[in-house]
Amino acid sequence: MSSARQEIIKKLRKVTLTEPDKPDFNAPVYHSIDRPLEEAFKQKLEEVNGSVHLFESEEILFDTLKQFLSRFDNKQICCSETDLQKTLNSFDISYLNCTEFPKHIEAGITGCEFLIAHTGSVMVSSAQKGGRQMFVYPPVHLVIAKKIQLVAFLEDAYSEIMEKYRDNLPSQITLITGPSRTADIEKTLILGAHGPRELHVFIA
Repeated sequence: MSSARQEIIKKLRKVTLTEPDKPDFNAPVYHSIDRPLEEAFKQKLEEVNGSVHLFESEEILFDTLKQFLSRFDNKQICCSETDLQKTLNSFDISYLNCTEFPKHIEAGITGCEFLIAHTGSVMVSSAQKGGRQMFVYPPVHLVIAKKIQLVAFLEDAYSEIMEKYRDNLPSQITLITGPSRTADIEKTLILGAHGPRELHVFIA
């Protein structure tokens, strides 16, 4: 035993210790984004089973949304955000203003605070009318956003939302990155386990 110990000590003494390189604290934390933010966002979100639909105009967006929603019964679609409701009405898109969710709800339409290109995340908050339920209860979550809501990195989104609400921050700020998922059971990926099974983001 002692000879083995001595052999280990001898090897340790021969080890040459080198000082590690000093980190550059001024270097960027993230890799730069070398494409338009909407394209970077689309790639990242679709890597985690989300869907992104890009449009040149609001008119084309809502015409496409109307076709997309045709697979649902009107009484299965909810939207609670006043500004978004006005736009849906102007394009003759049917929905329910759900103060209480119908038993067989299938789709929920919401806006968002910001879209984060680096991670493909949708930032939402409890300040949006409809609150937390609209982001988790409907099996299909549809987010309507504008290109001006795209930011490059998470820190940009937090800076923007703090500037937007200042001393009245929402009680909950959430990042949604793809549909709800779990692989707890036999390591098999299941979508929609704890929330929406589909996430669609429409951007114009």
